[in-house]
Amino acid sequence: MAVSSSAAAEALRSVLHRVHQVSGRCGRAPHQIRVVAVSKTKPVSLIRQVYDAGHRCFGENYVQELVEKAPQLPEDIEWHFIGNLQSNKVKPLLTGVPNLAYVEGIDDEKIANRLNTVVASIGRKPLKVFVQVNTSGEESKFGVEPSACVELAKHVSLNCPNLEFCGLMTIGMLDYSSTPENFMTLANCRTEICKALGIPEEKCELSMGMSGDFEQAIEMGSTNIRVGSTIFGAREYPKKASN
Repeated sequence: MAVSSSAAAEALRSVLHRVHQVSGRCGRAPHQIRVVAVSKTKPVSLIRQVYDAGHRCFGENYVQELVEKAPQLPEDIEWHFIGNLQSNKVKPLLTGVPNLAYVEGIDDEKIANRLNTVVASIGRKPLKVFVQVNTSGEESKFGVEPSACVELAKHVSLNCPNLEFCGLMTIGMLDYSSTPENFMTLANCRTEICKALGIPEEKCELSMGMSGDFEQAIEMGSTNIRVGSTIFGAREYPKKASN
């Protein structure tokens, strides 16, 4: 069911209130948790209503959709690209969205190297990135295996000067819900990476938690939650015969 403009703004306020409440329960400051409003399949007009309610952090999952939407919206939006990114889509994404702030989903050295090269070639400031970890062990999920996360984080940090390693992200189970085990796995990966890189844990973010489980994710240390349907309503995919 679609959500009206005013309802989306109200839903955003409700999410922010819930973040405030759970933060207080676990002794964290609400400003330590970034809420990414994930707007995939949603029209620019609806995103604009959430923007007008004061929100500035939005996420998209498809390059073409983000490249089409971003120029129609204010330049002070902090865009996050979330999920798997193909090498041939890197340049269109970076050139088409100058205010792209984060890529949440580096899962191998090849895509890290491609991003690093394109950032340099177009002369933009270093791009903030999260390494995506497959915490559920499902073959259908993108993300580096937990056992390989340290090496990939080291590669980004040491060999990609045009990328800024910011932390780790995970998507969770097949139905996009996560379990405490998924969140714990990501937190353990952070501990290992921070030890290997010699950085404090507060310098390594955890992007975990979505509409159905963000409160639990915050309790387990998330600093970046990705909330879509709870704000914008159920996603509406166009009916088409094939991809």
